[in-house]
Parts: sequence; C-alpha cells; structure tokens
Amino acid sequence: MRLPPAAGAPDAMTHGAADMLWAIGSGLALVAALAFARLFRNARDASRRDADRLRQEIAAHRDTEADLAHARDAAEAANAAKTRYLVAVSHEIRSPLNAIFGYAQLLERGDPIRATEAGGVIRRSAEHLTNLVEGLLDISRVESGVLQVRQDIVRLPALLDHVVAMFRTQADAKGLSLDYVVEGRLPAFVRTDEKRLRQILINLLSNAIKYTYRGGATLTVRYRSQTATIEVRDTGIGIAPEDLERIFEPFERGHAPDAAMQPGIGLGLAITRVLTRILGGEVTVTSEPGQGSRFLLRMLLPEPTAAPAGAPTYARVTGYHGARKTILVIDDNPAQVTIVNHLLRPLDFAVFEATGGADGLALADHCAPDLVLLDIQMPGCNGWDVAAQLRERFGRSVRIVMVSANAHEFRAGQDGRGLHDAFLTKPVDLDALLDAIARQLGLDWVLAADAPGVPPVARPAALPAAAAPYVEDIRRFIKLGHVRAIETVLDDLEAAVPDTAARVAELRRLLDAFDLRALARTLDDAA
Repeated sequence: MRLPPAAGAPDAMTHGAADMLWAIGSGLALVAALAFARLFRNARDASRRDADRLRQEIAAHRDTEADLAHARDAAEAANAAKTRYLVAVSHEIRSPLNAIFGYAQLLERGDPIRATEAGGVIRRSAEHLTNLVEGLLDISRVESGVLQVRQDIVRLPALLDHVVAMFRTQADAKGLSLDYVVEGRLPAFVRTDEKRLRQILINLLSNAIKYTYRGGATLTVRYRSQTATIEVRDTGIGIAPEDLERIFEPFERGHAPDAAMQPGIGLGLAITRVLTRILGGEVTVTSEPGQGSRFLLRMLLPEPTAAPAGAPTYARVTGYHGARKTILVIDDNPAQVTIVNHLLRPLDFAVFEATGGADGLALADHCAPDLVLLDIQMPGCNGWDVAAQLRERFGRSVRIVMVSANAHEFRAGQDGRGLHDAFLTKPVDLDALLDAIARQLGLDWVLAADAPGVPPVARPAALPAAAAPYVEDIRRFIKLGHVRAIETVLDDLEAAVPDTAARVAELRRLLDAFDLRALARTLDDAA
C-alpha cells in the first residue's frame, strides 16, 4: 500500500537543490576566477619576459653597434696611420737617397768636389737609411720575439758625450741650447747593450730637438746604486694629456698639427719603450702643451768588476803584428767584395775572393784561410751549408764570420759549437768588421803612431806595479765619494812609490777640483 507524501516535503527538496546548485556555481566561478587569474599572471609574466628580452636585444644591438663603430674608427685610424707611415717612409728614404745619388753622379762625372766631402755626405745618408731599416727590423724582431740583446762593457761618459755632440750642431742650427748636466758621479764603465742604449738616447734627444722651436733641451744624468736616471727635458710644443700614451704606439705622433708635420716615421718612441723594458728599465713622460716635455729614463746599468782595455781607433790602423793572415771572402755581391779588398789588402792581409759557395769551398782547399767572411744568400748552396762543410773540412782551425743582409737569421755564435764564430749584418761598419777580425784572430794592431818614421804620440807614464794596491783603494773610495780617504791614499802612494810623483800631482789636482769622474778616468788610463 502506497502512503502519500508528508506535508511541506517538496519545498524542502527545492531549497536544498537550489543551495546545492548555488554552491556548485560559486565553486565553478571561483575555479574559473582562479584559473583566469593564473592565466593573467602567466600572460603578464610572459609579457614581462618578452619585454626584458626585447630590451636586452636592443641593448645588445646598441653594444654591437658601438663595438662596430669603435672597430670602424680603429680601422680608419690604423689606415690613416698607415698612410702617414707610407708617406713618411717615402720621404725618409728619398731624402738620403737623393743625396747619395746626387753625389755619386758628381763623382762619376769628375766634378772637382772634394772626396772627403762627398764621402761624408754619402756615409751620413747611408747611416740614416741603415737606422731607418734597423728601426723597422727592431719592431719586427720584438713582435716575433727574436730581438738579440748583448752585454757589452760600455764607456758611459764617452757614450753620453758622443750622443750630445751629435745633436749640438743640430741644436745650434735651430738657435736652440743643448745642455748636458751630470749630477754626482758617473762610473767609467757599465755593462749593457751599447747599440740599444745609444739608440734610446738618440731617439729621446732627437725628439727633444725636433719638437722644440725656442729655448732648448737639457740632458741630465744621475747614477746611484747601479741604476742610471737620465732625464731629457725640452721647452718644445708639449704633448696633450690624451696623447701621453698614444705617442708610444708605432706610427703615432699624437693629434698636434705641428707634430704631424715633422720628418720621421713615428717609430722612435715605440722602439725606445720596448728596448728600455728589454734592458730592464722604464721610460715615462710628463708634459704641458705649449710649455715642453720631460722624458725620464730609469735603467739598470751595473758596473763591471774590471775595466776593459781600450779599443784602438781603426782610422789609425796600418797593419798588425805577427805572421801574415789569410782571409777568404765568399759573397755573390761584387761591391761587397771590393770594399773588403780595399780595406784589408793595405793592412797586409792575403785576401781571396769567391762569388759562390762551390767556388769558395774549392778556394778554401787551395788557400787554407785563417778566417772566412761568408754571405748567407747566394746561388746554389747557401752560406749555412758552406759553413757546415768548412767546419767538416777544417774544424775549429778556421774562423767563420757570417756577413749578411739576412738580419732575421742572426745567430750570435761564439759558443764554440756552432757553425760560425760571429755574425755581422749589412751594411757593415768597417770599424766593426776590423774589430770582429781582430777578436777572431787575436790580432794586435799596428797603429799610425807605432809605424816606422812616424813620431810616437806622447803618453803619460803608466803607474808601476807597486802602485796597484793603492789604485784599488782609490777606486773603492771614488765609488764611495770619500774625498779625504782618497787624499790620504795619494799621500801614501807618493811616499811609498816616489816614481809616481807626477801622476799623483795630476790626480791630486783633479781631487782638489772635486772632479771624481775625471779622476776615475785618469786613474784608469794611468793603471
């Protein structure tokens, strides 16, 4: 039997369903709202990320554009520097070549010009060209890491005097003063690469004179604790602050119009800084535009433990003592062979010539040379191959000196194991050639003053052997600057060795003038 529904039941069910539907709808709305909020946040974050990436890309593009602009400016500056360099090199080469070419033509035509005048102009022009080429080679050697540095015993005062004298005429021609100041004591000898040190000094003084139009320049030298401080100060055009480092770059001279108009190729200061660092020093510059510049060179120049014997002046060489020596010249350049012949034959050397390696080896078997002057680049077998065969045939009994324009093949030799004993680069300085020959053969030169019929040059008598201990004490006290101690040792020397009275008087006169530098030189000469 079916019972009827209770009263009010349909309304309760309707309200329950409505509440359930409302709850479900509210939940769905909340879920939708949360989903929408999440989607909004995700879209916003994505938009921000896209905006950040876009900003980064824009910044990267700007950086790239700046780098490209910088590279373009650097390339244009390098191209402009190269153009200036080529123009400068052309001028620097053509000027001395014009002098050489002109004087050579005058001599060929029999012009009554003095041979000494023509020879002087040609030699100076050739030296200028040689220095130009050497500068370019030095840059190449530094970049390739093959720059050779020697350790010579150098007469520092004489080197400084010579460099200053080189530029004094140039300064006088421009109406400038050139002062040379030594503060304190300078050692008579130092150990360094003489050629490189001279090159550094020449570059600094050359610039000081070149860029100065009024006033002058001053070279100041100080020496203390084995270190030389060399200051080159001028009253020239000066250097702008932004150019103080730029001028040490190859082919650069700064922005000053006056600097760009000067002769040269812009390598001097670049080479100066590189060489100074290689020799264990540093060069710095301070300057004020329109007022002048000050270059300061600090370099370690140690004193040798013993002073070397003085080298002769080769212009006075007339021969050598001992048995006649035979020299074989192997070179395919007839001009080079002619020069060597004119130099060595008057000195009583037996000179044989060959223009190629095979001929040179055959001639060596015939004449048994004491020394061979050997070129590298020749037709057929080159100089190194010839040197190897000479060593195989004659061993160490023959001395081999490579004389070549192939400067990049420089090898020092002198190690007792190599194919050669010395290396000279062309163009060869004749004094350097004679010096190399003397070293290799152990020659004692006959000088003009020693030749028969020529009155000898009066030289002060050397100090006797008994004075040696006193001389060492004086040298030690000169280094210390101890004037009273030197005076006491001189008194003791004169009393102990009466024959030294004249020399002691000369040394005492220099001591009274407090000229310790001259005192040291005179003492070296006397000893």
